[in-house]
Amino acid sequence: MATTGTAALRAALPPALVESLEGWQEHLSLQRDLSEHTVRGYVGDVVSLLDHLVRRGGATVADLDLAALRSWLALGRTRGDSRSTTARRAASARSFTAHLRRSGQTAEDVGLRLSSPKAHRTLPGVLAADQARAVLDSAAHPPAEDESPADTALRLRNVLVVELLYASGIRVGELVGLDVDDVDRGRQLLRVLGKGRKERSVPFGVPAAEALEAWLTRGRPVLATAASGPALLLGVRGGRLDPREARRLVHAAIASTPGAPDVGPHGLRHSAATHVLEGGADLRSVQELLGHASLATTQVYTHVTVERLRAVHARAHPRA
Repeated sequence: MATTGTAALRAALPPALVESLEGWQEHLSLQRDLSEHTVRGYVGDVVSLLDHLVRRGGATVADLDLAALRSWLALGRTRGDSRSTTARRAASARSFTAHLRRSGQTAEDVGLRLSSPKAHRTLPGVLAADQARAVLDSAAHPPAEDESPADTALRLRNVLVVELLYASGIRVGELVGLDVDDVDRGRQLLRVLGKGRKERSVPFGVPAAEALEAWLTRGRPVLATAASGPALLLGVRGGRLDPREARRLVHAAIASTPGAPDVGPHGLRHSAATHVLEGGADLRSVQELLGHASLATTQVYTHVTVERLRAVHARAHPRA
């Protein structure tokens, strides 16, 4: 649902429902310390649920029952919601109803009995190791003869973005959120603030360290302004690099590499995890590297490596 559509639905809700929604939203932001993006997604789902409740004749959260929850999910399915979307919306609803019960707004948690289909766990797109090298080489293209200092700075920044995403496996949001002091250049470590504002240390290798040194000495000083603050990566006007621009330049680097699938920046993260596993790392180490709260989330990468092993076997074994 578009943000503007969510705002319109929210504005049309009865005051009692808006009050309950705002209390839950505050709980998500202040007590659970979820990111703004996550809170926005949760709230969008529940605004849709409450709009559905009103259309069924409800005016307060006391009117929210299991039948309303089930009919809301069913309506989404008829409109084309995927299994993963339905599972996410059900999770949002259960979080809301649990808060209503804890805060004494309802006598029971009606969401406890709400079931939903498990989302299909699709294999993430990844680059082969030689494709990853080609993408990194493409990003580090030689400078043009008439390259200006600003162009040089942007080129060095773009190289660093691609190198760090692949070297560390961090998310785009984590990358652009880095400050200069979050980088331990001596030990080649990044201090990353991940989902749920959990901090972890992530190592990076020599090529990324060289790209970092070039950016800090010859790139960042050219773009830096009074508005730059401590941000490690900067945009063309000197502010902190926008995640959308980071994604755009990664897609451009991958697109310029013949034969490489357009996996995007998250694909570099998937590729890093897969290649580390294929190199002999254990699953717990990869979980820590990626900042996954659950080992089950990390286990999808074992399926990736098995599928690639099967593909190699099918191509190479004479009796495959």
